[in-house]
Amino acid sequence: MNKHTQIDPLLDLEGKTTVVTGAGDGIGHAVALLLAAAGANVVASDLSAEKASATANEIIVSGGNAAAVECNVLNPAQLENLIAFAVNTYGTVNILVNNAGGGGAGRENPFSIDRDYVERIYALNVVAPWQLCKLAAPHMETSGYGSIINITSMSSINRDPAIAIYASSKAALNHLTANLAYDLGPMGIRINCVGPGATRTKALSTVLTPEIEARMLAHTPIRRLGETSDIARAVLFLASPISSWISGQTLFVNGGGVQTLS
Repeated sequence: MNKHTQIDPLLDLEGKTTVVTGAGDGIGHAVALLLAAAGANVVASDLSAEKASATANEIIVSGGNAAAVECNVLNPAQLENLIAFAVNTYGTVNILVNNAGGGGAGRENPFSIDRDYVERIYALNVVAPWQLCKLAAPHMETSGYGSIINITSMSSINRDPAIAIYASSKAALNHLTANLAYDLGPMGIRINCVGPGATRTKALSTVLTPEIEARMLAHTPIRRLGETSDIARAVLFLASPISSWISGQTLFVNGGGVQTLS
C-alpha cells in the first residue's frame, strides 16, 4: 500500500467548491491556487475584475477549475451575487475564505480618522464576512460539507499605536468566528480564523523597512517573515477533512513570535 494513501484523502478537496474573496493578489491569490491544487473548484473574487480573472486563468492553465467574479465586499448586492454565481456555476458552496479586508498599517491616528472611516473598516472586516457566512451556510448545510476560514491578523491580539480601528475590527472577527461556531456547528459547518503574522505581501512592502524587519525578526523564533504560501497552507488545513473536529478557533501563523511595526 502506498504510504500516502491514508493521508492524501484528508487533504483532498476534489469536487468541493471554494469562494475566495480578495483572490487577486497576496494571501488570497496563494490560497486560491493551493485550494485549486487540492482539487477544489475555485471562485476567485476580487474588487478588480482583471485581477480576479488573472487568478482564475492561472488556475485553469495549471489544469484546475476556476471562475472569476468582480466583487466589492462593501456592496451587499454584490455579495449575494458572488454566492449565487458560485452556486449557479458549480452547484453549491462548500468552502468560504473571507480574505478581503482593509485598514491598519499604523496609519490610524485616532484624531485624524473620522466615523466614516471607522464604519468602513468594520464593514470590510466584520460585516462582509458575517454576510457571506450567512449567505453560504445554507448551501454548505445542504451539500453536507462546510468550512469557513476568516483571515484575521496578529493585530487582533497585539498592541500598537495608530492601528486601533483595524486591530479591534480583527479582534471582533475572531470573536464573531468563535461564537458563530455554535450557530453553524449543528448545520455541519466548521468556522475558524487564520491570523497571519508579518507576511511578505504588497501591502507589507509599503511600510516595511530594513530596520522594522530586523526588529520583527528579533522577536521571531523562526527567523524569517512569512510567505503567502505559509498562510495558504494553514487555510488548506482548516478547509480540508483533516481538521474535521476543529471549529471556533484562531490559528496564528507567525513563526512562533510577534511582529509589530513599532
